[in-house]
Amino acid sequence: MAKCKSFSPSVNNKSKILILGSMPGVKSLTEQQYYAHPQNRFWKLMALICNNKDLPNKDYQEKLNILLEHGIALWDVIKSCDRAGSLDTDIKNEVPNDIERLLTKYPNIKKNFLNGNKSYTAFKKYFPNILSKYNCYKMPSTSPANARYRLDDLYEVWGKALN
Repeated sequence: MAKCKSFSPSVNNKSKILILGSMPGVKSLTEQQYYAHPQNRFWKLMALICNNKDLPNKDYQEKLNILLEHGIALWDVIKSCDRAGSLDTDIKNEVPNDIERLLTKYPNIKKNFLNGNKSYTAFKKYFPNILSKYNCYKMPSTSPANARYRLDDLYEVWGKALN
């Protein structure tokens, strides 16, 4: 079982939306990039939402900058955990990030989007007071493990909630 640590948030003073994953998978941790697994639909979905078809092909920092230009911040609910592999179901000994502090520091963030079940259940467990103060949305995961949703389905659900 490996010790996993989340990344720093990608956020600025223009951020209005915070997308929270659970914990980056092995590929993302190796690359030190959010949603680095080539089968994860996150960047393709953001390309549709940001109306920027080239987004998935941009370098990582440029991807983050495009999201920030659109008021979208990224982070994870879990700061650290033990996990073998990439599955959320294998997460053990989780420690949450200080999301309350982040939201206080960036008061323009009014909506939290929880990317997948684990993100939502961990958020609900550690931050019940945020659930009552902010608009929080449990979203279908962009992970390849969520085969039930095609990209078009994800876009329909995410696009509606983000706009």
